[in-house]
Amino acid sequence: MGYVIAIAGKGGTGKTTVAALLVRALKMHKKGSVLAIDADPNSNLGEALGLEVKKSIGSILDAIAANPESVPEGMSKERFIDYQVQMAIEEAEGFDLLTMGKPEGPGCYCYVNNVLRNVMSRLITDYDYIVIDNEAGLEHLSRRTTRAADVLLAVSDATPVGLRAVKRIRDLVKELDIKTKKNLLLVNRYACDIEKEKLKGIDLEYIGHIPEDKQISKISLNGNSLLKLKGNAPSLELLRKLGEKIWH
Repeated sequence: MGYVIAIAGKGGTGKTTVAALLVRALKMHKKGSVLAIDADPNSNLGEALGLEVKKSIGSILDAIAANPESVPEGMSKERFIDYQVQMAIEEAEGFDLLTMGKPEGPGCYCYVNNVLRNVMSRLITDYDYIVIDNEAGLEHLSRRTTRAADVLLAVSDATPVGLRAVKRIRDLVKELDIKTKKNLLLVNRYACDIEKEKLKGIDLEYIGHIPEDKQISKISLNGNSLLKLKGNAPSLELLRKLGEKIWH
């Protein structure tokens, strides 16, 4: 059974950057096979990891909805979708990537979540580590696509708005009885440890901060992959140290 790290947080706090850096850290430490799942309809994880996403679960469902005859005779729709999703997994050196995407045509978005949930339940047994970049809002958790995780990693900035968002995420996880073994808070783009007063009422274990990194800003402005980040980058070095609390 794979070790599932579910990343959540308000938009703009850098959770996709953290997800990509985690994938890189796991790859560098040779912890085992890694699957990155971009579960945000506004898919950016592939770009952060330097991969061109050719297919997503959303585009697969759109194609089948537009052409139902594409399902081979004698094969169920569910089995055909599963086959197409397996083919949509992008393979890279040291990790694979699966992108959820969002269907453009009419239909229930919940069906996409249901497909992803079923696929994930099978893929979890095929990889040692699964890093899930969830969408910025709470819709993904409320639809219970992620039913269980070894780690809930809430990413926030140091603002009251960001911290309130991670508190709501933690409260929702409890309300929906989503099973999590560790519930962690990482403050991104902050130069020092956050003040304890700001953490009152947040039922998350604060594991540390990652400072603003000019190398990441430069890479992002140029549209390059975070895998090109230098190994001595401050953000990467800190995340490697914090990783002991995340993946152990």
